[in-house]
Amino acid sequence: MSQDICIVFHSGYGHTRRIAEAIADGCQGRLLEIGGDGELADDGWQHLERARAIVFGSPTYMGNVSWQFKKFLDASAAVWSRQGWKNKLAAGFTNSAGINGDKLSTLQALFTLSQQHGMIWLGTGMMPSNTQAATRDDLNYLASFSGLMAATPADASADEMVAGDLATARGFGTRIVEVGRLFHAGVQ
Repeated sequence: MSQDICIVFHSGYGHTRRIAEAIADGCQGRLLEIGGDGELADDGWQHLERARAIVFGSPTYMGNVSWQFKKFLDASAAVWSRQGWKNKLAAGFTNSAGINGDKLSTLQALFTLSQQHGMIWLGTGMMPSNTQAATRDDLNYLASFSGLMAATPADASADEMVAGDLATARGFGTRIVEVGRLFHAGVQ
């Protein structure tokens, strides 16, 4: 599937970009970064048009997507009006400093975006690491099912991100490829 998967995201400080890169490692997808001005390059829209799966990503700021991602979300109304993303696979991810940080609100915004566009949403499909022996370096330690969640301390650089979150992101990318193959197997 590889370049049939686009990962469109905004990253304020580089942490969300690291998650996007790890997802891309798992699926060999194309990274499309929304700039600090909330704009996506024109060729980015063309790549999204051709993609079979789109993964949406934003940091969680004040319990929701960043304003830059929201600007992109609003600009996608032109695609919505012609149903350009209908029946494409969709997934989402977010990162914030807190373990909780109201990240679910961000994932719900990404899910709602996908449903407005008539897309098919994929969750993580991963079991949680929720035993006494579990550590932050385990897969899906944050136990998110509806989309990928990562947590990075506010004073940590992008190079100091939790290895388990990055491994979870790579696994999420692999799942997107696997489900994409199943989903598109009967489509000619």
